[in-house]
Amino acid sequence: MSRFRIFTRLLVVIATSSLANLACAEQAKNPFIWADVPDVAVIRVNDTYYMSSTTMHMSPGLPIMKSKDLVNWELLGYAYDTLADNEALRLETERSAYGRGSWASSLRYHEGKFYVSTFSATSGRTHIYITDDIEKCEWEEISFEPSLHDHSLIFDDEKVYLMYGGGNIRLTELESDLSGVKEDGFNEVVIEHAEKVATDNAMLHAEGTQVLKVDGMWYVMNICWPQGGMRTQIVHRSENLEGPYEGRMVLQDQGVAQGCLIDTPEGDWYAVLFQDNGAVGRSPWLVPVKWEDGWPVLGEDGKAPLVLDIEDDQEGFGNIVGSDEFNRKPGEELPLAWQWNHNPANEKWSIGERKGHLRLETVRVDKDVLHARNMLTQRSFGPTSSGEIKLDVSGMKDGDTAGLIALQRHFGYVGVRQENGERSIVMVRAQENETEVLATLPLSKKRVYLKIDFDFRDRIDKAYFYYSLNGRKWIPIGEPLQMRYTLPHFMGYRFGLFNWASEETGGYVDFDYYRIGTME
Repeated sequence: MSRFRIFTRLLVVIATSSLANLACAEQAKNPFIWADVPDVAVIRVNDTYYMSSTTMHMSPGLPIMKSKDLVNWELLGYAYDTLADNEALRLETERSAYGRGSWASSLRYHEGKFYVSTFSATSGRTHIYITDDIEKCEWEEISFEPSLHDHSLIFDDEKVYLMYGGGNIRLTELESDLSGVKEDGFNEVVIEHAEKVATDNAMLHAEGTQVLKVDGMWYVMNICWPQGGMRTQIVHRSENLEGPYEGRMVLQDQGVAQGCLIDTPEGDWYAVLFQDNGAVGRSPWLVPVKWEDGWPVLGEDGKAPLVLDIEDDQEGFGNIVGSDEFNRKPGEELPLAWQWNHNPANEKWSIGERKGHLRLETVRVDKDVLHARNMLTQRSFGPTSSGEIKLDVSGMKDGDTAGLIALQRHFGYVGVRQENGERSIVMVRAQENETEVLATLPLSKKRVYLKIDFDFRDRIDKAYFYYSLNGRKWIPIGEPLQMRYTLPHFMGYRFGLFNWASEETGGYVDFDYYRIGTME
């Protein structure tokens, strides 16, 4: 069997699981998606669950997913193609939206319509997207100033509100058409210093608001982070939306926190939360919930379980990641697994211009790969993942570099660079504020194969780089990258296909395929 086994279904297991145990796994495990799917918001409509998440500076953004069992998810689409069109999202004048873009969303179903809302420091606005058919993912947008942090959208007695904030949690009434904050509507802090139910010394004050009404009682889910501690889940409740609220800490284990409560058609309850999962990103967990005296009790004996009492015979989920042979006609949409790093320049990329290939033209002269436009990305995933490309570099110009990147602030890439009419295979690594060329090898051929392996087992978080001249024999190049999740990017590592110019525009490269697999 070849080292690469192409697959379209991502294995979802815990870090301590062995490959031998995967085939016979009958129960779902946490994280139920071993990839970067943070800031989860989940609703149920009849027997179907829908989930929104955060992809920040990516385009399209605000992914919408669907599930029948809370552990296997299908990507339906995105709420927007582009959040806004400004210098930061175009990577212009040395600006960027890394770590910003759009943040935590709220997902709702009300009177036959679906609503997903988010907020953005990059646009300075609150964004609400509306559709009557979430499966088609064709959304209409309403946006207004200001940007309301970590809000939760609430419909109550013909009125609509956003509850939001950090530390002090505020309830603000909106206009009935959602066009903005209602000038004479309710607008007050309803929970002061919400983190006080867990700590008097918070590193991170309460945020991540998610609101749900259960049996006539309002429940407000938030997180906080005590000094020297971990992300902690808290909840407040009140019979009246406007308060007063009482609260308590409901989970402090492994940093699993921030999300919402959800029930099943059978009457079982869960909390859908997430955990900082090393360099792969922030991964979602499912935590069982029981109710005692009107309070949700999360976990089993105060712990978020690694194994769930849910049968799982699907070995993962469908289309959140996937290989791509680029065998499509011009104008056909990319598979949903792909997202552009910032807004793309659509006139500078194509599929089908050369049959069976993705073509990336250089957009402009840039100072480095992180400011290059038209980088096409997919999530990495655990416990191990590999990405392989076949690249035709015959259209490159001097100063061009193209290839495959492990994308984060501390990045590494293997690619081809052209200088003075000569091409070389290069491996480049960025640590701290320095970028180093760790290997350079002459390349006489027009086609080359490049590969990156990610190892997330036991938080090893190492990336390894390879090249091949025939697609069969893989040769290590450079040195491994010690991956680190950083807040300036606020996102797990991604595979990225790129082509950027340092001297002049007009060059191009053709990607024959992108294939994913697991390490041996």
